[in-house]
Amino acid sequence: MTGGTGRLTAVLGPRTRRVVYGEQGLDEVRGELELTSTVDLAHVVMLTETGLLPGPAAAALLERVGRLRATGFAALAGLPAPRGLYLMYEGHLTAELGPDVGGKLHTGRSRNDLKATVTAMRLRGELLGLLGEVLRLQAALLSRARAHGGVVMPVYTHFQPAMPVTYGYYLAGLAAALDRDVAGLRQAVDALDRCPLGAGAVAGTDLPIDSARTAALLGFAAPPLHATDAVAARDTALRALASAASAAVTLSRLATDLQLWSTQEFGFVEFPERLVGGSSAMPQKRNAFLLEHVKGKAAAAIGAWTASASAMKATPFTNSIEVGTEAVAVVWPALAAVRDSVLLSQVLVSGARPVPARMEQRAKEGFVTATAIANRLVARGVPFRAAHHAVGAAVREAIASGAPELTKVTVPDGFPVDVGAGLPPLPDVVAAHDRGGGPGAATAVVTALRDRLAAHHDWITTHRARLRDADRLRERAVADVVARHGGTP
Repeated sequence: MTGGTGRLTAVLGPRTRRVVYGEQGLDEVRGELELTSTVDLAHVVMLTETGLLPGPAAAALLERVGRLRATGFAALAGLPAPRGLYLMYEGHLTAELGPDVGGKLHTGRSRNDLKATVTAMRLRGELLGLLGEVLRLQAALLSRARAHGGVVMPVYTHFQPAMPVTYGYYLAGLAAALDRDVAGLRQAVDALDRCPLGAGAVAGTDLPIDSARTAALLGFAAPPLHATDAVAARDTALRALASAASAAVTLSRLATDLQLWSTQEFGFVEFPERLVGGSSAMPQKRNAFLLEHVKGKAAAAIGAWTASASAMKATPFTNSIEVGTEAVAVVWPALAAVRDSVLLSQVLVSGARPVPARMEQRAKEGFVTATAIANRLVARGVPFRAAHHAVGAAVREAIASGAPELTKVTVPDGFPVDVGAGLPPLPDVVAAHDRGGGPGAATAVVTALRDRLAAHHDWITTHRARLRDADRLRERAVADVVARHGGTP
């Protein structure tokens, strides 16, 4: 095979091929052709069942493709690919089996719908893997939230102590934020339920293919709804990147807090030695450097979304290299970076140990009960703004006198003099904040999130089971064709 198309007789030069198709070592060949050949198995079965491909030719193709898969596509290593890896692979099959067999593999399809299908399958697998790890992180957050539900600490606004909460309540808040990211990732997977195979180059085909059959054999719920959309759109990749980037941003914020709180100045959190590093020059250093990796990896997903959206922007709504190749190329390293961030966050959340005494001390020194005192005045009839002013003045006086915490409030004229006295202990103040999603309702929050986590687990288990069922269905269908039509024609 010369690499021509009938219409064209010349091919790209070696340097240009490297720019367009990359270096195609055996690892790259395996990585691309594993899913492509999976699609081929389903496609050949369907062509046989619809009468578009003779049984003996189908059996020969299935056996040869199966042999290539079993040997890791070693026979293709080093072969020239003047028009890309797929056509090199198809050319090898044609050379081995003859044009009357190998030349029929591409019946009823195009590289456009094939590539869209492979992209959808890979994206589906990557997202399910990422989702599984995010759910493990959620489980770790909720487990730690329950374990540290009584560890009082100040929550900060504008980097200043604001109100009393608990460390467990803080962790539950991160789990709540990740729950929305999980919902976004689930929606991205659900949007991949239609198999692009059958859409052809851009407008379907007039051959009597059964695209619902190939969809089922590949684990999709349905065939294409609209052929042009199937090959033109990669918006599912954008949605996946957006949800992954959102999760990475959430984790970067967690990492920022934990890094700040693990400093000597705060001393709220300690990490075991297995999760910290030292310095090559400063022997006293104990650096929680893994948190910096978590923060930095968010950039990969944010940048990938920007690059992908920029590549797609203002392209014609049809198959195009910008959308199908360039915009998709950045997806895989970005999703890998987010997955790594999640894996690091799992061990950091599990390994972080709060320092309760230090947390409570800073809560007291930060006068974080001030709002609760003002609210006690309000409950006794003092207008909120007057109460706010009175407590603010009391805080100023306490700081000036060196008092470690707020114990005395001068009540506005005309109100009982005993209001504000006898404020309960910090844990009771925290427990009283049980409205509006406050820390007093943390147990209910954790319970609700655990219920959602269980539902997410059920969802992902169902999806994985469907893919396993499709694998078994495809394997049986391939074996049946080979058994009935046996061997090379």
